[in-house]
Amino acid sequence: MKIRLLRHATIVVDWGDVSILVDPMLAEQESLDPIGNAANTSRIPMLPLPLDDAALQQLIASVDGVFVTHTHRDHWDARASELIPKETPMVCQPPDLDKITGEGFSNLITIVEQERWHGFDVTRTGGQHGTGEIGARMGPVSGFVFKAAGQPTLYIAGDTVWAPEFEAALNEHQPDVIVLNAGAAQFLVGDPITMTADEVIRVAHALPNAKVIAVHMDTINHCLLTREMLTAAVAEAGLSERVLVPQDGETIAV
Repeated sequence: MKIRLLRHATIVVDWGDVSILVDPMLAEQESLDPIGNAANTSRIPMLPLPLDDAALQQLIASVDGVFVTHTHRDHWDARASELIPKETPMVCQPPDLDKITGEGFSNLITIVEQERWHGFDVTRTGGQHGTGEIGARMGPVSGFVFKAAGQPTLYIAGDTVWAPEFEAALNEHQPDVIVLNAGAAQFLVGDPITMTADEVIRVAHALPNAKVIAVHMDTINHCLLTREMLTAAVAEAGLSERVLVPQDGETIAV
């Protein structure tokens, strides 16, 4: 299994001849207005994609499906909707079915609990995209667990803080590899709505045999935890060999 970070939460996962694109935010650098009510007003995405348009089109054409954990614009944006062919197999959570079909996509699977997909048992997990009133207003989010014989169990957690739904998924599935959306995204009021450095470290301690891959940083203006900050915290905790913080374009082989 190979996991390639494109940017933010947009990753490509390859298992031999099966490949998926997850949470495509494909907008050009600084082409979108910033997230409002945040500590700064930098336009987003703050970084470019690590591939040119031709390579991006080739990548899109090569994947077997696209998985969308939720449809906030930093996980599913207008350019992704424009560039991805409408017949591409898409997998999403039930609340997002109408939005994605409304954009013309015709080959959708919504996972309520579990589905068989290209030889994998794919389980949808819950999460909390923040706490209290803000978490409720952020709407439903999902993660996906991939299991197949002879493969490490992969948990793509999606936008969640440490919450009962997330902890239950860790305990039930005991994943070998966990992709966490870090960044400690935060508004001017309220607590972080994605994983903080302490939460990333907590995950690593909870599953001492798992490899943790932390993404979702340096791209959106309300993500206050940078890769540099998280890398330093992980090193201080003595977890640098198990908690990986990839750069855009980097591929991690598991």
